[in-house]
Amino acid sequence: MLRFDRRLLTNFDWIMLVAVIVVALLGLVNLYSATALQQGLGTSVFIRQVAYLLVGFTVIFAIIMVDYKVLTKWNYHLYIMTILLLVAALVIGTDVAGTQRWINLGFFRLQPSEPAKLMLVLTLASYYYRKDTGAGFTFRELLVPLGLTLLPFALIVRQPDLGTAMMLIFIFVSMTLFVKLKWSTLLTMAGVGLSFVPLAWFFYLKPYQRQRIMTFLDPESDPLGTGYHIAQSKIAVGSGATFGKGYMQGTQAQLDFLPERHTDFAFSVWAEEWGFIGSIFFLACYFFIVLWGMNIALTARDKFGVLLAFGIVSLLFWQAFINLGMVLGLLPVVGMPLPLFSYGGSSLLTTMAAIGILMNIRMRRYMTGS
Repeated sequence: MLRFDRRLLTNFDWIMLVAVIVVALLGLVNLYSATALQQGLGTSVFIRQVAYLLVGFTVIFAIIMVDYKVLTKWNYHLYIMTILLLVAALVIGTDVAGTQRWINLGFFRLQPSEPAKLMLVLTLASYYYRKDTGAGFTFRELLVPLGLTLLPFALIVRQPDLGTAMMLIFIFVSMTLFVKLKWSTLLTMAGVGLSFVPLAWFFYLKPYQRQRIMTFLDPESDPLGTGYHIAQSKIAVGSGATFGKGYMQGTQAQLDFLPERHTDFAFSVWAEEWGFIGSIFFLACYFFIVLWGMNIALTARDKFGVLLAFGIVSLLFWQAFINLGMVLGLLPVVGMPLPLFSYGGSSLLTTMAAIGILMNIRMRRYMTGS
């Protein structure tokens, strides 16, 4: 419910807000460089991202007005709504680059797989909050959250978007390991997970997905084909050297060698232009948000707040980890934007909603609650 309590203003999380503004502004600076030369000054992509960012801050302030505990009552309604959106994306979704990931709303193209990640965090946090007795979860008790994870996982894989689908698995594993498990449950989970790897390789992954993994292991085997993204990204990052080539002076981006430079490979543009020093500065700003999020989890007023904050931090961390690993050639190439930094309306608005929930938890840490 709405709480117009002066303590909310006193405890407003200015630290998180300023950190988010800094990273978002760095993203806008980078986006302008990545797109301006090809599309002219004031590109439509840049303007749309500014609009998404303004809407995102509106979303943050709307979310912090409502006590986050109300989410325990609405989590399954939101989950069902998200599942329906994922189904709609398959049935009536816009076909882009051989996939069906977007629902065209006229004024906005919604990618349901993005809010699905946040909805899974909310759903798992609610389940573990309600069912945790302190004795440790058994494998049978994990079948429900596993099913809640596999349903959107299967729908997203059908789009196909294996990278985003795997994020759901990372979220499930992270949040499940965070709660108390029986040792037998942990061993069973490890056995099931390891046994699934060869089955996925031979019977589940599509040929192009297996090729991406093989290219990751040996990117030089097809430098003009499947290895092109990794090769060009590594050239861009390496050529930045210590201090970079200068703003809008990166040859890989400005001469159009680097693909997807405004989305998945946005950090490659930054590294080429600002070098090692600029990259360290950006990563310090970015992972400060992650560390502050962990601080919010540790100081939350109740177990639901702890689980919810930890789940959101896991979401932000794994997306950044996978994107940066992909950019540096340490992980296979998958469609994974860098939150707050890469271009994308659905991704940005979902991230801003997640940040709003974190700020909500921080602001209400003084309130009494179970």
